[in-house]
Amino acid sequence: MRILFVGDQAVFPADLLDLLSSMGQDWDVQRCGDASEAVARLAAEPADVAVVAPRLPDLPAATLLGQVRALRPETSRIAVIESGQAPPARIIGVAHRFLPAPLAPELLLEAVGNLEELRELLDNPALGRRIGRVEQLPPPPQLYIRLMHALEADDDASAADIARLVAADPAIAAKVLQLCNSAYFSNGRAITDLRAAVTRLGIATLRDLVLACEVFSLPGTSATDRARLQQRALLASRLAKRMLPDSSAELGATAALLADIGLLLPGVRDERQPPVDGDERPGHAEAGAYLLGLWGLPMPIIEAVAFHRAPARSSTRSFWVTGAVHVAMALAGGDEPDQDYLARTGVLPRLAAWRNYAESLTAPAALAD
Repeated sequence: MRILFVGDQAVFPADLLDLLSSMGQDWDVQRCGDASEAVARLAAEPADVAVVAPRLPDLPAATLLGQVRALRPETSRIAVIESGQAPPARIIGVAHRFLPAPLAPELLLEAVGNLEELRELLDNPALGRRIGRVEQLPPPPQLYIRLMHALEADDDASAADIARLVAADPAIAAKVLQLCNSAYFSNGRAITDLRAAVTRLGIATLRDLVLACEVFSLPGTSATDRARLQQRALLASRLAKRMLPDSSAELGATAALLADIGLLLPGVRDERQPPVDGDERPGHAEAGAYLLGLWGLPMPIIEAVAFHRAPARSSTRSFWVTGAVHVAMALAGGDEPDQDYLARTGVLPRLAAWRNYAESLTAPAALAD
């Protein structure tokens, strides 16, 4: 895998690049001092990953990232953001992932390693080129990521701390409260403030509601379609969480919530519809998984999204996150799960109970935009 860093040694010190080179047996690590040199190198030879410093001597970082997208759309684009700052608006539209400066070695290794795993999992270069050409690729959900970082930094974060973080984005906060009072979560009791939502629903559920609000506010489909997708995703999330042990329940809930995110991307094929001869568009499951990989979500979630339509293709042979998401999405969409797969993984006798639970959940009549 070829990794190209663009920026000076103050951002990308030699010892950091040497460490990266030593960690991957086939990682070819190179550095360019400016945008012009980077464009020339990319024109001559492709790169799998481009990591761009916040400031370059000859071009704005956003301009270079746009040129990388046009020249090598299959290249994964990582923008380094100055510490303590939100990604600039122009960067959000052209970068797949953001890392804070100064670069922590463990974060950089994780980001590059995840991208390598993503390529091995999907093994579809044409998919990378097609997604890479999308001019307005949905940006990573920033509030969800801030919540994740806050929880990782402080395991004892209080309900008030989490509520304050969500309240900083009034539009998302209002949407979260609306979803908290939907039939999925309220149990007939009104939730009137974010702190009560955290206390009653738990941090994990609130985090997934934030994710749902951010993801299903993305452009690309009509408001009605987004509401329908969100409604099915919330139901599937509840179902998947029920099917898995506590140690895996959060992964399953998040993966089911995001399983159909590929439908929000342009130029993809809806795999819920019968295939049409000659349609070479990528399926929405793999396209969505590729997007989540670029965002840096955990690999079990990416794999579950990629293979939720065909769980037998997963590398995991037992019934785990991929299996739970497959069943949850089928039941939420009124489809029949793959019973041969369920029989092979030893969970077919549980299908009737899962189906009964799905029917017991009262779906909201509609979810407002």
